[in-house]
Amino acid sequence: MYMKQIEQLVVLQKVDDEIVLLEDELTTAPKEVSTLEAKLQVLEEEGSVLGEKIQFLTEQQKRLDGEIETDALRLKKSKNKLMMVGNNKEYHAMMREMDNLEKQNRTREEEKSAVSEELTRQLDARRDLDERMAALLAELDTARAGLDARMSDAKGRLDELASLRGQAGDAVPLPVLKRYEFIRSRLKNPVIVPVTAGICSGCHISIPPQSFIELQKGVQILSCPNCQRLIYWSNHVPAEEPAETAPAEAAQEA
Repeated sequence: MYMKQIEQLVVLQKVDDEIVLLEDELTTAPKEVSTLEAKLQVLEEEGSVLGEKIQFLTEQQKRLDGEIETDALRLKKSKNKLMMVGNNKEYHAMMREMDNLEKQNRTREEEKSAVSEELTRQLDARRDLDERMAALLAELDTARAGLDARMSDAKGRLDELASLRGQAGDAVPLPVLKRYEFIRSRLKNPVIVPVTAGICSGCHISIPPQSFIELQKGVQILSCPNCQRLIYWSNHVPAEEPAETAPAEAAQEA
């Protein structure tokens, strides 16, 4: 009776182990997509800032082009008027005006050059950002598509495990099952663990020698005095063998 209960509890534990992994998958998989979406949002915000800078610099460049063109026309007209000046006073006044226009235009040309250089840098940054966004979008599309498949597979397998868990639970006496569920509600998985060479594999602490002796007798289900998990002697439940060796072993046992 003891051995049968231990075997069924081990089966139940394996089902619960897989359930824990799948539930973790259902939790972490959407977070992976959320992380990528957050990264994309950061890039989009960066792109918005770059867009505003590029728009401002482009408008500055157009403004300077217009002002330079306007001053060039004014300078041309001033040169034409210079030929018609009738006295020295007007001549010197026209020369000062032309000199101011030329200085103003040189200043604007320098400003335009600085704006053009900055605009080039911002456009390069925009192209680099666009490439990063395209790569991230491709990664996000793949993650989203994979997420649907992963979530669907995990949920389908959880449905199967729920049925298997019910079958395994039915094979365990109710008092033992209640004890298992009680511990499971209070401790991190796993609930039932083997003891090898007197060491509990749940907490990795030695159990008292007398407890180990009682455990080896295989009379009743015991708990680890350190972590409170259900324990069994590892020799009572042999390690799993590859599927292809099972028929030969079965024949030997027969």
